[in-house]
Amino acid sequence: MPLKGKIIVLRFSAMGDVAMVASVLREFLVQNPETELVMVSRAAFKSFFDEIPNLTFHPIEPKTSHKGILGLYKLHNELRKYNPTAIADLHDNLRSRLLSTFFRLAGYKIERIDKGRTEKKALTQSKNKIFKPLKQTVERYADVFRILGFKLNLSHQLIKSLKKIPSTAKEFFTNKTVKKIGISPFAQHIYKVYPYDKMGKVIEQLDGLGYEIFIFGGGNIEKAIADGWKNQFKNVKNLIDKFTLREELDIIANLDIMLSMDSAGMHMASLMGVPVVSIWGPTHPYAGFLGYGQSLSDCIQIDHPNRPNSIYGNKPCMCGVHPCIELISSESVVNKIKERVENG
Repeated sequence: MPLKGKIIVLRFSAMGDVAMVASVLREFLVQNPETELVMVSRAAFKSFFDEIPNLTFHPIEPKTSHKGILGLYKLHNELRKYNPTAIADLHDNLRSRLLSTFFRLAGYKIERIDKGRTEKKALTQSKNKIFKPLKQTVERYADVFRILGFKLNLSHQLIKSLKKIPSTAKEFFTNKTVKKIGISPFAQHIYKVYPYDKMGKVIEQLDGLGYEIFIFGGGNIEKAIADGWKNQFKNVKNLIDKFTLREELDIIANLDIMLSMDSAGMHMASLMGVPVVSIWGPTHPYAGFLGYGQSLSDCIQIDHPNRPNSIYGNKPCMCGVHPCIELISSESVVNKIKERVENG
């Protein structure tokens, strides 16, 4: 018999990984409606889980109240008040392991994700590379619940989420006949970012086609770059630092397509059921991080024997003088977007 009651779910970061967890938990609770979940993650990511039934969000504050061993023990005591049945560790980092240890010592059942580190090392090594698709990360998340005794069959289909356009963004959606293209051109690691000059050419061509373009993500530096595109092209809207995460998700839900790096933008669009054309450099969708429900045929990448050489994109490309992501032409990106927009 599967467990009932409440399951504590741990996944603290990164943003894209937490968004993928939300996609899995949404399907889990449809298939296991008698179970309740307590999602433990950073407060900034709460919006990913706002509309999932039978789910309570409990924030971790790693820099303040939950800092260090004593802070994690405090978090453990907070979570025990939910009277959980088991702990699902979907992170497997130092914090989640220590927190799980407190629960294990108290007699709770713990299951932890298998990240497939050995397989991933084989996929990214330069010599004797084993180039094959690995288990998708969302399936690794699902395996934790399966081991706990639950039935969970992921559909791997985009589930369109109908959302009301935020009042402060309604002016962007007055023309219903024009296709709306979201672009998430930034990433945590610079090696995953398509060169800005080439992205500028992509935006120029999409602008010339009459599409309305929405730029997402980034801090002050990225905002300045996006402002440059906004000022240069008439159909570009820079959304950086203008909306909350909840509002950004609602805007994304009303787009026709998203163009993204291998980054959080892809996973946010997946959560909203929006198709994504994604650009890949030193990373590769074979590592298991393709957006939930997205198609491998919508991934734009260069074939090279040294790809991939990084799982997370924190290492530079090893494909020669020019990084592989720089070899992707702006025309190929635009053509893929046109193809997806025209074919629906």
